[in-house]
Amino acid sequence: MTAPLPWPVDGLRAALDALLPGCQVEVLEEIDSTNTELMRRARAGQAAPVLLAARRQSAGRGRLGRAWQSSATAEADAADASLTFSLGLPLAPADWSGLSLAVGVSVAESLDPDAQAGLALKWPNDLWRQDRKLGGILIETASAPGGAAAPAPRYVVIGIGLNIGPREASGLSTAPAWLREWQREASAPAVLAQLAPPLLGAVLAFAARGFGPFAARFAARDALRGREVQLSDGRSGLCAGVGAGGELLVHTAAGMTPITSSEVSVRPRSAPQA
Repeated sequence: MTAPLPWPVDGLRAALDALLPGCQVEVLEEIDSTNTELMRRARAGQAAPVLLAARRQSAGRGRLGRAWQSSATAEADAADASLTFSLGLPLAPADWSGLSLAVGVSVAESLDPDAQAGLALKWPNDLWRQDRKLGGILIETASAPGGAAAPAPRYVVIGIGLNIGPREASGLSTAPAWLREWQREASAPAVLAQLAPPLLGAVLAFAARGFGPFAARFAARDALRGREVQLSDGRSGLCAGVGAGGELLVHTAAGMTPITSSEVSVRPRSAPQA
């Protein structure tokens, strides 16, 4: 077994503190869920900004109550075959709409800056490559203390899970992709250092200016635009991309329909456009 790779805690702390003074960095060997832990802290009144990563999660969570499991192969113990982390901070955007899409844009551009690897974004919170899932995003909020400002801040927890190395497809609703398909030497510590500072910058930019500056960048990587899609509520239609607030636009039998509910899941029914 290879010795665990070092995590760049000091360098990350300095980089994040330059963007948001006081932002801390913690790396744990194992936890139930980094999102769950930061939500526990927030509900207990701890609202300091923090980046929390874990080598393994025993009860990771995804959207709609789905489980997100760290890779459990021998490679995961030897070479960090998955990455799970959460960023928590007080935030008060004028409009929260589209935050998960802005986060996805930041992660995709950090991992595949020239789009040569074909990393795409599937509304509202997944990273896909060749219709296989590389990772997911889970955003949760809790009341933040000192909410006298308008708009009142909330404590937002942004969780990200990524496959770094290969993993089995059994038990997964979508076949997996992994980062080492095109970044052969990728490791969880290095990827965290690659993602975290731009991610914090993107979240702060979203708080200041909303989804607008991210809209064209999302459209450039939209995995569903121009495809027939099936909605979990029974509707289907042709996806026309996303609107100005990050809502999914689907041309259904009833006409152009904006999908805003995070409780609705979407699946493509057709192959990507050439």
